[in-house]
Amino acid sequence: MRVFVSTVVHHPEDARILHRQIRALLDAGHEITYMAPFRACNVTPWPEIIPVDVPRATGRRRLHALRMARPALRERGAARDLVLLHDPELLLAVPRRLRSRTVWDVHEDTAAALGAKGWLPAPMRIPLRFAIRRLERRAERRMKLLLAEEGYRTRFRETHLVVPNTTNVPDIPPAPPGDERVVYVGQLSMARGAADLIELARTLQADGITLELIGAADAGVRPLLREAQRTGLLRWYGFVPNDRALRMAEGAIAGLALLHDSPNYRHSMPTKVVEYMARGLPVITTPNPIAAEIVTENACGLVVPFEDPAATAAAVRRLRDDAALRLDMGKRGHEAARARYHWPEQARLFVAQLEDWASARA
Repeated sequence: MRVFVSTVVHHPEDARILHRQIRALLDAGHEITYMAPFRACNVTPWPEIIPVDVPRATGRRRLHALRMARPALRERGAARDLVLLHDPELLLAVPRRLRSRTVWDVHEDTAAALGAKGWLPAPMRIPLRFAIRRLERRAERRMKLLLAEEGYRTRFRETHLVVPNTTNVPDIPPAPPGDERVVYVGQLSMARGAADLIELARTLQADGITLELIGAADAGVRPLLREAQRTGLLRWYGFVPNDRALRMAEGAIAGLALLHDSPNYRHSMPTKVVEYMARGLPVITTPNPIAAEIVTENACGLVVPFEDPAATAAAVRRLRDDAALRLDMGKRGHEAARARYHWPEQARLFVAQLEDWASARA
């Protein structure tokens, strides 16, 4: 099977796209052509794939990337068995004759996420939300869909396979949680708690606890993070490929997931929660329903109020001061992750579904 995987929005080393889905397809012996913004992100493509470089779509600068993606889709995608899209923007760039072999992997509730996009003028959000819902319905009629969350089912009329954002869980948990630092792994934005993290670092500084942030940041929060790092409040490493980022997180007091109470997050499972669990870290999360349910049911972390750095700092101190508690939480989290969120289980379903679609088309 030959698959054309495409994104103009995500980093080329995105965990779901590259480290999970593409890796699973390569391991199954399939040929992958990967269209992504390699040069814009200063990324060297894996030697096992056929790379196609395109500009990156960011903020309001998206039209050029879509214009460059369309001929790549038309020329390269036509010679492949399936086209796998990872951005809703690319729905507008797929040539008509490729729609029947196109799969859209639905990563997020795009319409609900508009409120968190600071670059989008407020008057445009309501009409754009309706336009996105209409685009989704049209895509469902013309293409095949995969969903990243169970909660996305209600947006569509038909039943579609859910391929959750799980993670690779080591057989044995890594180093036990320590008592010197806390970590955050993932994209940094205001809606994901960037300002709360900076204030948390300021609060924890007097306790001798270091906050480490591992991930790229939205344009609006980069100056804040650079200043916080310059003054020694925290360590910000920028984007690090997912496998290395999780190794860097090992041995921390806890992993942080401080999402705000945003519509886009209410029905989503924050991948970082299960990634922390997989690495034997206690989790400190805000009470978004799915994250709080996972942490509470498995007794593998603490739930703190939304946008409350003081309460988050108290939770960090509690874990720092109780070695037995953080060790037990880390162990329980790892066991639950291995039993319920191990990526190879989802990888088999994902690869089998694409193989079925390609066979049916042939």
